[in-house]
Amino acid sequence: MRGLDTQQSSMFSYLSPEQRVPSDHPLRRIRQITDRILGELTKLFEQMYSKFGRPSIPPEKLLRALLLQVLYSARSERMLIEQLEYNLLFRWFVGLNMDDRVWDVTVFTKNRDRLLKADVAKRFFELVVAEARNLDLMSDEHFTVDGTLLEACAGLKSFRKTDQTNAVPPDDPGNPTVNFRGERRGNATHASITDSDALLARKGAGKEAKLCFGAHVLMENRHGLCVDLQVTPANPATERTAALAMLRRLRRRGFRPRTVGGDKGYDTRDFVTRVRGLRITPHVAQQITAHRGSWIDARTTRHGGYAVSQRVRKRVEEVFGWMKTVGGLRRTRYRGLARTGLWAYVVASAYNLIRLARLQQTALA
Repeated sequence: MRGLDTQQSSMFSYLSPEQRVPSDHPLRRIRQITDRILGELTKLFEQMYSKFGRPSIPPEKLLRALLLQVLYSARSERMLIEQLEYNLLFRWFVGLNMDDRVWDVTVFTKNRDRLLKADVAKRFFELVVAEARNLDLMSDEHFTVDGTLLEACAGLKSFRKTDQTNAVPPDDPGNPTVNFRGERRGNATHASITDSDALLARKGAGKEAKLCFGAHVLMENRHGLCVDLQVTPANPATERTAALAMLRRLRRRGFRPRTVGGDKGYDTRDFVTRVRGLRITPHVAQQITAHRGSWIDARTTRHGGYAVSQRVRKRVEEVFGWMKTVGGLRRTRYRGLARTGLWAYVVASAYNLIRLARLQQTALA
């Protein structure tokens, strides 16, 4: 018998979002790891909020919502809130029941400064790394470092002279006509009025210059997990400086680094000398030109481990590729170095959580 195409709203519902999510859904394992880590942040959350007044939105739910925004490539927080209204999977992961009211989108704006002040995103990322170490899924000895450029949320029209006192009023304040043909523009004489932390940079010769930030990643070589992350101004010199800073932090966090891989950009006298001073063998690619030779000699290249590091170091591009395409870091969502760094930690945490869930599933199979 043919059924009737009618819909009648029921007065009561006895099903929860927990029952609607399949038992083998990939988000279940990520939710388990996330809840364990958020439990360790309870004391930090208690210090962030007052003991009196109206209860706020739990920070645990806000962080789970931000992870969902990364995992499902939601372009904005408004789109995320829209999904939370009717998507049962999103409601379950965040921790909302069917009848719970979804908060306003301004909640993220008001709480972002609080998360920045307490370094919550950075602490959450460090606990994800600690979870991977506890599961013995991370190398303690062999690492790879690399850097990339993140296009800032600012256009070239906003890059103007810093000493421009008698400027002509724009013909259109919203989208003024700017003609900078033939003008020499540089970070020493110009600055963006939209995002003052963004600097003009380009990745290589023949590439166009854009307003950017620098992103630096330290990857462990066993499973390609992100161990450390740093967002800096887009200055070529900061690439090697940030790498050295991340290597120094490794020892303070209990790692025992022995080798570090890198591309030809790290084959400089200063970097190689400083890395050896940290008692770490630099496995960087050799850059031999007509003017000079490489600072990596046969003492390093004759060992088989050097060839392994050169092969494995390319996996760091997978980290950058995922963070830019899925995590939305190809162009920054926020303005300013601090807020861009906060979002980068959230994206890196999501990347590691996906890797951990897959590695655990493989181990149990």
